[in-house]
Amino acid sequence: MVILQQIKPLEIEAESFRIIEREFAGETGNSVDDYSREEFAVMRRVIHATGDFGFAANLRFHEQAIAAGLAAIRAGKNVLTDVNMAAAGISRSYLGKFGGQVICRVGEVEVAERASRQGLTRSETAMAMAADDNVGIVAIGNAPTALLAVMELIEAGTISPDLVVGVPVGFVNAAESKELLSQKSYPFITALGRKGGSPVAVAIVNALLRLA
Repeated sequence: MVILQQIKPLEIEAESFRIIEREFAGETGNSVDDYSREEFAVMRRVIHATGDFGFAANLRFHEQAIAAGLAAIRAGKNVLTDVNMAAAGISRSYLGKFGGQVICRVGEVEVAERASRQGLTRSETAMAMAADDNVGIVAIGNAPTALLAVMELIEAGTISPDLVVGVPVGFVNAAESKELLSQKSYPFITALGRKGGSPVAVAIVNALLRLA
């Protein structure tokens, strides 16, 4: 027999968070206390977005990741995404309170033309063409090529985001690109292995926006 919870619509998110906190230790073998308050807020929203406690074993935070992300948001910098799906999910109202915007250039005609000429993916080309867009956070959930391009652009000094959220999903260079990101000295949040996706990138950024 299926018994549904009787709950008001505005209480669903809060109740979901309570369930996650209650079940976290049993599902993951970790304690909430293993994370800072801010890190767990990000972790909790990722689990909420995916229904997957497995991210407790996958997520990795650079020690300055939270502080760098919050500083970028509060400074009114923009969030650059690799695909429109991610751009659509990030809370523009929260970001807009600080003066920032969500940027995704992958659908622009100029990006498509340059990508075709150079034999590159539109996602990685869009990263390079956003170098002058006051980017504070790069959020990549779909394209490993975009994440690899961002790391190359950072190394070249072409772009200097405060935080790289790199969680592309997939089987071709997804795990490898995230492993490379996890070895960087600059602030990052990533999810090791094949799991990830735009919903994860969105959840991380939206958690940071609420913390800000």
